[in-house]
Amino acid sequence: MAKYIEIKGGTIQALAEDPGIAPAGTWASGGALNSGRGSGAGAGIQTAGLIAGGYGPGGDTDVVETYDGSSWTEVGDLNAAKAYNSGTGTSTAALSTGAYPASATNEIWNGTSWTEVGDINTARGQSSMAGTSTAALYFGGQVPPVSALNESWDGSSWTEVGDLNTARRFINGCGITTAGLAYGGKIGTTAQAITESYDGTSWTEVNNLNTARFFGGSSGVQNAAMLYGGNSTDNTEVFDGSTWTEVADLTLARAGGVGSTGTGIITALAIGNEPTPANTTTEEWTVPTSPLAQVGQVWFNTVSSTLKGHAAQGTGAWASGGNLNTARANLGHSGAGTQTASIVYGGNIPPGGATAVNESYDGTSWTEVGDLPGVRDQMISFGTSTAAIAADGTSDSGTTYLNTTSSWDGSSWTTVPATVNNNTRQRGSAGTQTAGLGVAGTADPGNSANNELWNGSAWTEVNNANTGGQQRRGAGTQTAAILVSVYPNSGIHEQWDGTSWSEEADLNTARAYASTSGSQTNAIAFGGNPAPKAVTEHWNGSSWTEVGDLGTARSDHSATGNSVGALCIGGNVSPGYVATTEEWDVPEALQTLASTNA
Repeated sequence: MAKYIEIKGGTIQALAEDPGIAPAGTWASGGALNSGRGSGAGAGIQTAGLIAGGYGPGGDTDVVETYDGSSWTEVGDLNAAKAYNSGTGTSTAALSTGAYPASATNEIWNGTSWTEVGDINTARGQSSMAGTSTAALYFGGQVPPVSALNESWDGSSWTEVGDLNTARRFINGCGITTAGLAYGGKIGTTAQAITESYDGTSWTEVNNLNTARFFGGSSGVQNAAMLYGGNSTDNTEVFDGSTWTEVADLTLARAGGVGSTGTGIITALAIGNEPTPANTTTEEWTVPTSPLAQVGQVWFNTVSSTLKGHAAQGTGAWASGGNLNTARANLGHSGAGTQTASIVYGGNIPPGGATAVNESYDGTSWTEVGDLPGVRDQMISFGTSTAAIAADGTSDSGTTYLNTTSSWDGSSWTTVPATVNNNTRQRGSAGTQTAGLGVAGTADPGNSANNELWNGSAWTEVNNANTGGQQRRGAGTQTAAILVSVYPNSGIHEQWDGTSWSEEADLNTARAYASTSGSQTNAIAFGGNPAPKAVTEHWNGSSWTEVGDLGTARSDHSATGNSVGALCIGGNVSPGYVATTEEWDVPEALQTLASTNA
């Protein structure tokens, strides 16, 4: 048998403290601003930061301050007072761009003074930026109305480049011109959890924030980003290039608290706050200097006398959650949200009629909230617990097809003037309230491979799936989705790249009436027919692997969440419907391998 030293090239370490598995930083007080304000342009790092302009007790200001890691110093003012401007760069070479009311003004800082240079093409504020003072992106914002525009700066002029998929204001962002990240924001009065990644040409939707919000502080790079505060919350999340994780909260809930570019998710600044009287406080984010564990690493903890290791992602397990108030099936994946904040709407209730009931889950229990405008089952659905879409389906268990679209704002549903192009039911679906898709299903009459995209106001037909038919299930985003299974009994799997569908590795267990959660490269599929199934499979971007089974075999249930934290809701256990909810959790990567304690 191979020895550890032969595999790893070294012996097992003896450590008094476990190395970190994920950045487990903390916030601590820093030096106070000289002029309290928020909603200004931020730039720099934790030990060399900058805030330019902003909104304070006296209104918009032109005041600029720099930070040396302990205290703030007033330096050269902007050429004009402004707020809701955006910044990027360093404390000695920065940009202050745009403002609200809509402004096209762009100023550059050389460490001593500000100079007006080339204006952006479309005046706006409440936007975000990524990059440096000589190569930057400026995206989103309020024109009005909200904007999806993205402009690129080459050091002398701005050029419009690939727009965001979802227009929004009070957006957060970070990165560089060829690898940017845009997250959160606000559409109308609704906070957003949307995250988009930029490759230098176009934006792709990736996994959402855990908490929808706007007007926060941001820092980092595309694959190591932070968001802190926003609409008066103290919540902090970090992004690892794939998913967002909630970490230590700010000590002060902030709205309009400017961020710094920081250094990834290791250090950052949260600066100021907008509410009157404007706050002068600064908070510093720091991750302990102890190293992070690598997958496969093993060490002996000398304090707890335990042998520990860092495992790859666990296989996960299902556990009981709170019951629905109304047992139902024929849900067709009609749910939206996360494991701790979801809604499930419509479906079929005994003795066999479609329903309009909508319930909300808080991680423990379900509460009935605003019903759909009419009864509906087997529909397209996507979004979050506060911003969702319901479209097509049927109103009477498969006889009368619907083509209407309804939008959920967190308290009520509104029927919007946009109908699907093909009357269908039992489609696969994925995406957000403003950027989703519905594909395949049963048409009136016959099976369909039709694929339609939703842009927040209208449905557009695009390239069909390779295999049509009912009870297909989707996961992912509008530009990066998967589609699995088909009735009567197939494990077929297709992948969507924003333009076309391609066939990928099939599920190990052929089925229909299953559910899926996750992304194009990290998903789970669970349950299904014939004969209700409990089997769960995990997709890693190239193959499916069977993992922990459901506690109750079921089909035609709903699902929300992602591959590491999901819900399986209701469904058909044949011959009856159930109200039970199961919660899927993947264990932490830190594993205790053995203990020498008595």
